[in-house]
Amino acid sequence: MKVLMVCLGNICRSPLAHGLLEKKVQDLGLGWTVDSSGTGGWHVGNPPDGRSIAVAKVHGLDISGQTCRKFRSIDFDEDDLIYAMDASNYQDICKQSTDKADHDKVHMILNEVNPGRNGQVPDPYWDDNGFEQVYQMLDEATDKIIEKYKQ
Repeated sequence: MKVLMVCLGNICRSPLAHGLLEKKVQDLGLGWTVDSSGTGGWHVGNPPDGRSIAVAKVHGLDISGQTCRKFRSIDFDEDDLIYAMDASNYQDICKQSTDKADHDKVHMILNEVNPGRNGQVPDPYWDDNGFEQVYQMLDEATDKIIEKYKQ
């Protein structure tokens, strides 16, 4: 199983989701591959936002080694599941899909917690206090992903 987490800049939300799921997968020995990307390319090559790194560290998770990259259409070929953090990113990803199979790989991550509600993970970039809330939301969502797909 290959899972891709996607947000806008790949510096706040998707690195947290990436790190959370990757650690849980490793702890369970599931052998999945987890990655993250952004629909925008402003931060390509940079590490995650320091505030994401800090909130992850508080919870015993090290995401400092991740490198930001932009979502590519080839990601549809390389990944089994693609999780968008919000509706805008979901739409941007789907616009790059070339067929129904690609489109069907794309999901709103909070639908794993509350199916069909299309809840959005808020972008904490402009709110220093939002990172813990985002971490908690993604912690719950990644638990649900594992429950749903582990065999």
